[in-house]
Amino acid sequence: MKKNTILLLIILAGGLMACQSGNKKQTNMDQNKETLLKIETSMGDITVKLYNETPRHRDNFIKLAEEGTYEGTLFHRVIKDFMIQAGDPESKNAPKGKMLGSGDVGYTLPAEFVYPKYFHKKGVLSAARQGDNVNPEKASSGCQFYIVTGQVYSDSTLLSMEQKLNENKLATVFNALAQKHMKDIYKMRKANDEEGLYDLQEKLYAQAEAEVAKQPQFHFTPEQVKAYTTVGGTPHLDNEYTVFGEVVEGMDVVEAIKGVRTGNSGYHADVPLENVVIESAKIIAE
Repeated sequence: MKKNTILLLIILAGGLMACQSGNKKQTNMDQNKETLLKIETSMGDITVKLYNETPRHRDNFIKLAEEGTYEGTLFHRVIKDFMIQAGDPESKNAPKGKMLGSGDVGYTLPAEFVYPKYFHKKGVLSAARQGDNVNPEKASSGCQFYIVTGQVYSDSTLLSMEQKLNENKLATVFNALAQKHMKDIYKMRKANDEEGLYDLQEKLYAQAEAEVAKQPQFHFTPEQVKAYTTVGGTPHLDNEYTVFGEVVEGMDVVEAIKGVRTGNSGYHADVPLENVVIESAKIIAE
């Protein structure tokens, strides 16, 4: 790294919205049974299968459905070639123009990544969450969720993504190391100690290179490549947001919701202009 390049820690503040921290006790279910849950909307029904390998998310989704938490809530974000998002309790009877996406049920859920078995192919059900800058553990919202619509990728695009992810490993590890030295960095910056900043930068960079060298190169699995090049999805969300189910019936309804007209509301430019309401969410098989 060049001497005139002074370390600046960059953390992306974006992310799909989540709820406040905390936990709720969940019930255990027979791991040999699969739970099917029907989400009845104003545009049709969507049936999802909940994965047993993500028990906390499964049980929490069932609990909220049984309590009627989702009844009357909206699909409040619809982003083309990405996802449709719902589950904000504040969206119930929300006046037109109200900023949505920050509602919660008072707790979050620990991330349950079952990767690479479950990934962000089209039709999966995933938990929304706050961004890494305030949520480094990637804890899930206790209530908000999204269904992936995504897009289809070419083989060459996936190869480029693999290369970029491997290149970004160094920056990610470097920034994580730098985070631990922020007090020293601020102190040296305040004192205009460029020599000290450079020495620390070189030290951390060497440590980052050594750590990355020990890690295997990232590659999409054959299952991911097949899905992303045929049905599509959102590969950049893999291992970042918990995938806990998938649509087994009603993808035509998901497509219909994806196609609604959207407009601006506050800092969001992806808000449906007409309400898409969740009328009920109920278990139909377990």
